[in-house]
Amino acid sequence: MRIVFAGTPDFAVPCLRAAAQHGEVVAVYTQPDRPAGRGRELTPSPVKREALLRGIEVVQPENFRSAASKAALRALQPDLMIVVAYGLILPQSVLDIPTYGCWNVHASLLPRWRGAAPIQRAIEAGDSESGVGLMQMEKGLDTGPVLLAQSLAIGAHETGGQLHDRLSELGAQVLRDGLGLLRAGIRPLPQPQPDAGITYAHKLDKTEARLDWSQPAAVLAKQVRAFNPWPMAEAIVAGERLRLHGAVALDEHHGAVPGTLLRAGRDGLDVACGAGVLRIRVLQRDGGKAVTAADYLNGRPDLRPA
Repeated sequence: MRIVFAGTPDFAVPCLRAAAQHGEVVAVYTQPDRPAGRGRELTPSPVKREALLRGIEVVQPENFRSAASKAALRALQPDLMIVVAYGLILPQSVLDIPTYGCWNVHASLLPRWRGAAPIQRAIEAGDSESGVGLMQMEKGLDTGPVLLAQSLAIGAHETGGQLHDRLSELGAQVLRDGLGLLRAGIRPLPQPQPDAGITYAHKLDKTEARLDWSQPAAVLAKQVRAFNPWPMAEAIVAGERLRLHGAVALDEHHGAVPGTLLRAGRDGLDVACGAGVLRIRVLQRDGGKAVTAADYLNGRPDLRPA
């Protein structure tokens, strides 16, 4: 087969490795290099770095609006285009170019969590499971029929970053399975998504990072997990802005104003919420690194219990 791969972030790299396993990837499409870091230097995407290591041609169009960009793709004579977190909307004229169309590896159990941030939204909503779907792409947003899918349980304390890594590897396995069938002359049977259970995972925004202490502790604990490592939950605690890397909800009644620091000890900083208490276990000060509550209190003797 002649495969074109389209992807950009770390999540897509295991899928690229799976697709390139038999030397069938003839080109890799990825987002143009973007400024990054303190120096704002142009930085290649993780997928581009992986493609260059493998000696695969890299193509970085701004979009597919021009006739030239579509002609360039058509000239590659792709049998299949695999799309994983590419970051560009593909028009129908592009989806129709490969012989077998375009496959998308999506990090949710469709139709739940269509859209940009399915991993974080699943944790934030308190879902007990997630998974990966291999989808035949259509013009709509993650509306295409599902070819293959695998599920996994979400850990009770799992963060967005941890679930991201597990789903990334699971996505590569599902893709390998699909490609194995296609190589054997078996096209995976497309299963239309049901109308019931459709939800949308809206893109994460930095403004969501600030916790609202009037919310229940159980809600805030899920946000802390979901937003780790980005945008990373933050809050004012005892007069200082902190980034929260790890926290748990305590089912505890109190009469304090939400946001009040109730206790500070080696086990954590206990903050009053609209309902219950949020115990902050791992945190980060401005300009510092992530530390345990016990280590944080070494630098805040004013908060240590007498």
